Amino acid sequence: MTSSPYMRLFYACLIAFLIIGVDQATKAWILYDVMNPPTVLPLLPFLDIILTWNAGVGFGLLKAHSSWGAFALVGMAVGISSVLGVWLWRTTDRLLLISLSMIIGGAIGNIIDRLRFGAVLDFIYVHLYIGSYHFPAFNVADSAITVGACLLLLDNYVRKKP
Repeated sequence: MTSSPYMRLFYACLIAFLIIGVDQATKAWILYDVMNPPTVLPLLPFLDIILTWNAGVGFGLLKAHSSWGAFALVGMAVGISSVLGVWLWRTTDRLLLISLSMIIGGAIGNIIDRLRFGAVLDFIYVHLYIGSYHFPAFNVADSAITVGACLLLLDNYVRKKP
C-alpha cells in the first residue's frame, strides 16, 4: 500500500462513498419503486424482500422512540465513525483500511436514513430462526458494517503480525 496518507484517505473515501451510494440507491429503489405499495416479495425459499423500519441500532436494540433518541443515535454513530476515521488515517495496513472504510461507509449510510426518516430502512430478510428468535431484516449498510467488522476481527486475531 502507498505510504502517502492522502492516497490512503482517497482509497478509504472511495470505498466508503461506494458503499454509501449503493446503500442509498438500493433503499430508494426499494422504498419508491419495489415497495409501492408495500408487500413481501419472496426471492428464494429462505430470502424475502420486505419493507421495515428500524428505530434502534443493530438488531433493533436501543430503540429511539423520539426525535431526540434518533439524534442521540446519530451522535453515537458519528462519534464512533470519527474514532474509526482517526484509526483509518493512521493505518498503513490494506485490510485494516478496507474494513474500517466499510464500517464507516455503512454507518454513514444508516446515519443518512436516520436524519431523513428518523429510522433506518431495512429490506433484506433471511429466514433464519434459532429457537423462537428470528434474524432481523437488514440492508446494504448493515452488510458492509458486518463484513467490515469480520475483516477487522480477521486482521486482529487470525492474521500474523510482523
